[in-house]
Amino acid sequence: MSSKSSRKPPQPHGPSPSHRQCLKFVATSMMSGFGKFVAIISAFLLSRILHHFLKPFSQPQITSDFLIGMVLATIPVVHDTFGDISVMNLDNIVDFGMILYTFVLGLEMDPYVIFKAPSRPAIVAYAGMLSTCILTCLITPWLHYGTKDTNMITLTISLSITLSGSGSHVLTRLITNLKIGKSDIGKLAVVAGVHSDMITMFFYSMLFVFLPLEKITKAEIKHVAKMLLGILIQSIIAAKVSPFFFNWINNENPEGKALKGSHLVLSMAFMAVICSCATWFGYNPFFSAFLAGLFLPTEGRISKWAISKINYLLSLLFYPLLFFWVGLKIDFSDFQGGQIGTWGRFFVLIFIVVVGKVFGTICGGVLLGFRWPELAAIGMLLTAKGHFHVYLAVHAFRKQRIEMPTCISIVIVIFLSIVHTPFIVKHIIRRARALVPVHRMNLQCLDPKTELKILLCVHGSHNLPSAINLLAISRGRPSPGLNVYVTDMVELSDKLASTLEKEEGTNNMVLTDKSVIEMREQITQAFQAYVDEDGTGITLGRSHALATFNGMSRELIVLAEDLMVSLILLPFHKRLNPDGTHDSGSPGFRYVNRKLLRHAPCSIGILVERGSGFADGISKSSECKVAIIFIGGKDDREVLSYAGRVAWHPGVKLTVIRFLVDKNSENAPRRVSNRASTAEEEEEMKLDDESFADFYEKYVAGGKVAYMEKHLANSSETYTNLKSLKGQYTLIIVGRGGRVNTILTLGLNDWQQCPELGSVGDVLSGSGFECESSVLIIQQHRLKGQLDGLSDDFSIM
Repeated sequence: MSSKSSRKPPQPHGPSPSHRQCLKFVATSMMSGFGKFVAIISAFLLSRILHHFLKPFSQPQITSDFLIGMVLATIPVVHDTFGDISVMNLDNIVDFGMILYTFVLGLEMDPYVIFKAPSRPAIVAYAGMLSTCILTCLITPWLHYGTKDTNMITLTISLSITLSGSGSHVLTRLITNLKIGKSDIGKLAVVAGVHSDMITMFFYSMLFVFLPLEKITKAEIKHVAKMLLGILIQSIIAAKVSPFFFNWINNENPEGKALKGSHLVLSMAFMAVICSCATWFGYNPFFSAFLAGLFLPTEGRISKWAISKINYLLSLLFYPLLFFWVGLKIDFSDFQGGQIGTWGRFFVLIFIVVVGKVFGTICGGVLLGFRWPELAAIGMLLTAKGHFHVYLAVHAFRKQRIEMPTCISIVIVIFLSIVHTPFIVKHIIRRARALVPVHRMNLQCLDPKTELKILLCVHGSHNLPSAINLLAISRGRPSPGLNVYVTDMVELSDKLASTLEKEEGTNNMVLTDKSVIEMREQITQAFQAYVDEDGTGITLGRSHALATFNGMSRELIVLAEDLMVSLILLPFHKRLNPDGTHDSGSPGFRYVNRKLLRHAPCSIGILVERGSGFADGISKSSECKVAIIFIGGKDDREVLSYAGRVAWHPGVKLTVIRFLVDKNSENAPRRVSNRASTAEEEEEMKLDDESFADFYEKYVAGGKVAYMEKHLANSSETYTNLKSLKGQYTLIIVGRGGRVNTILTLGLNDWQQCPELGSVGDVLSGSGFECESSVLIIQQHRLKGQLDGLSDDFSIM
């Protein structure tokens, strides 16, 4: 009798099928999560990289965010990575980000301007909005922008508000970055943009409240009444209660001290509670956040902290994510580009935005007395939309208020309204340059028939010999002549301040210190004696700058502006000793020189005396050898203009030495770090050649000036050639800097003793340099404005 074996079948090695499925699901989820992470991080990084490449076109950050987000999210591999749950999570993140956006937008605005008489920018903004709204209401109902179930009145009102609004955040940042924020047209555009943004947000808010009231029922009326009550309570708390709380927080945390953590948490919690009224009373959270920000105090440390931190968070993280989310929501394959109606609706939107804004802005501005070309430019700037408008377009599609082609059209129109704004600003700058007279106070732009005005400054009687010789060689032709204002730079010490007395019959203070009075008389007599003896064509004036070292530069700037001088000549802050060396110098006068180099309203020169005999008298019989070193750049071109005056002195033998780059030399550096673009370098070289050719034709060709060329490969050869000038010249005149091509001066400033003299000037005047020639360093007038050739506070309206 046999029995069956009771052995169990062998178990398979490894995990079961259910386990394998779990592992596969986990691995797929991890890969999917990693893919999403890489996609979002790529959006951040690529947006910053693209913004760097778009900087030459002055495009704002929103342009690169838009392009990268839309392109990256529509790539099939990236788009398929985000499932419904991921997109829903992104929806929640974007909704929260827009709540923060509307909150900080309201926090930066002043709601009480609505209750005041409208200002001129407000009238311009309202006129542009009104015309756009009218145009939208007349045209869009006939073109079927919404779905079949959409209420036509609601859609038309929503479109009119969206198209008539402006993105004040984008517009303000763009105008500020392009340096026209201080001009009258820039200020008007910024304020008009803020008014437009605030009013459209207010109408959006009303729409959010009354939009649910499509059927007038008792329940709907009760719901709207509840919302209005909530809005009233929120507004009262934000406007009347919050100032007491914020003032207490600000008083407990004065400027200069770190914010207390507990107070910071309390403040953020207070803001969050006020913004959360929407959840209690059932109205739109965006409107709730905007209303809370609008009525909370704008001033104070806490409010400024909240504005800066939220704006930083939005620009760094949220905006790239917003456009990536927009790219996920939009499907360009559904644009229906083959249908004429789609393109018709698209171009009608552009027509409404441009014509409505420009026409209304011109009509409102002309009534105020503005010129229409500037108003047209402002109208084009006010067409710029912002992040919230893009969100609203996609939000309307989410709520099935509009179809995909309409959503895509609105998003593209918003993008185009932003892209063109830098070009409008550049047009404004070009027009301002043509309309606003720009007077460059320098020698190069001085009319040869106009008298040259110089502010010749001295520290004391020890500067007299060199200052008089500087005056002599600066004279030029007897006609039109030279008007020089000899100015004493006197430090207002406590001792001198005690000697000030009020002049009888005036409010002027008079200095009674005998030593200063005697010094000034000695300087006046010395200059007057020179003018009487050999001062044909020279008009002598006297002035003084009596101030502390902190205020002396300002005194000289005001004096130079009042006298409309083209050149300020200053003594070096170090005094020449009898043995030919310099003393340690005056830090105060050095500070004044540096300030003047940065802020002078005209060209400026600094004379460094050396033991070369320049302090000796220059006469027609004696010969004073002067050298001009020309390497290139604005300051060297200014030196050439000054050399044209020096060449007319009969006692001066002038030699111009031009340093040129020898590109074929074996010692030429292969690579040179140069910040200037090739186009800028070529433009500067062209200006150098034109300026030098003009000088050569006037002075060198006629034999008045000697000319030498030095072909050099690098800065080492430049140093050697400068050293070879030892004992040949009494005075060497050089430009301070302003050179685009730095090959011949690269590295000369590595061991600078006085950076204010420039690389070549510092080498020639350095204590370790054997050349004993006196050195005059000249800097061409640096325009005060941040725009080349135009002051940043220009006025053209």
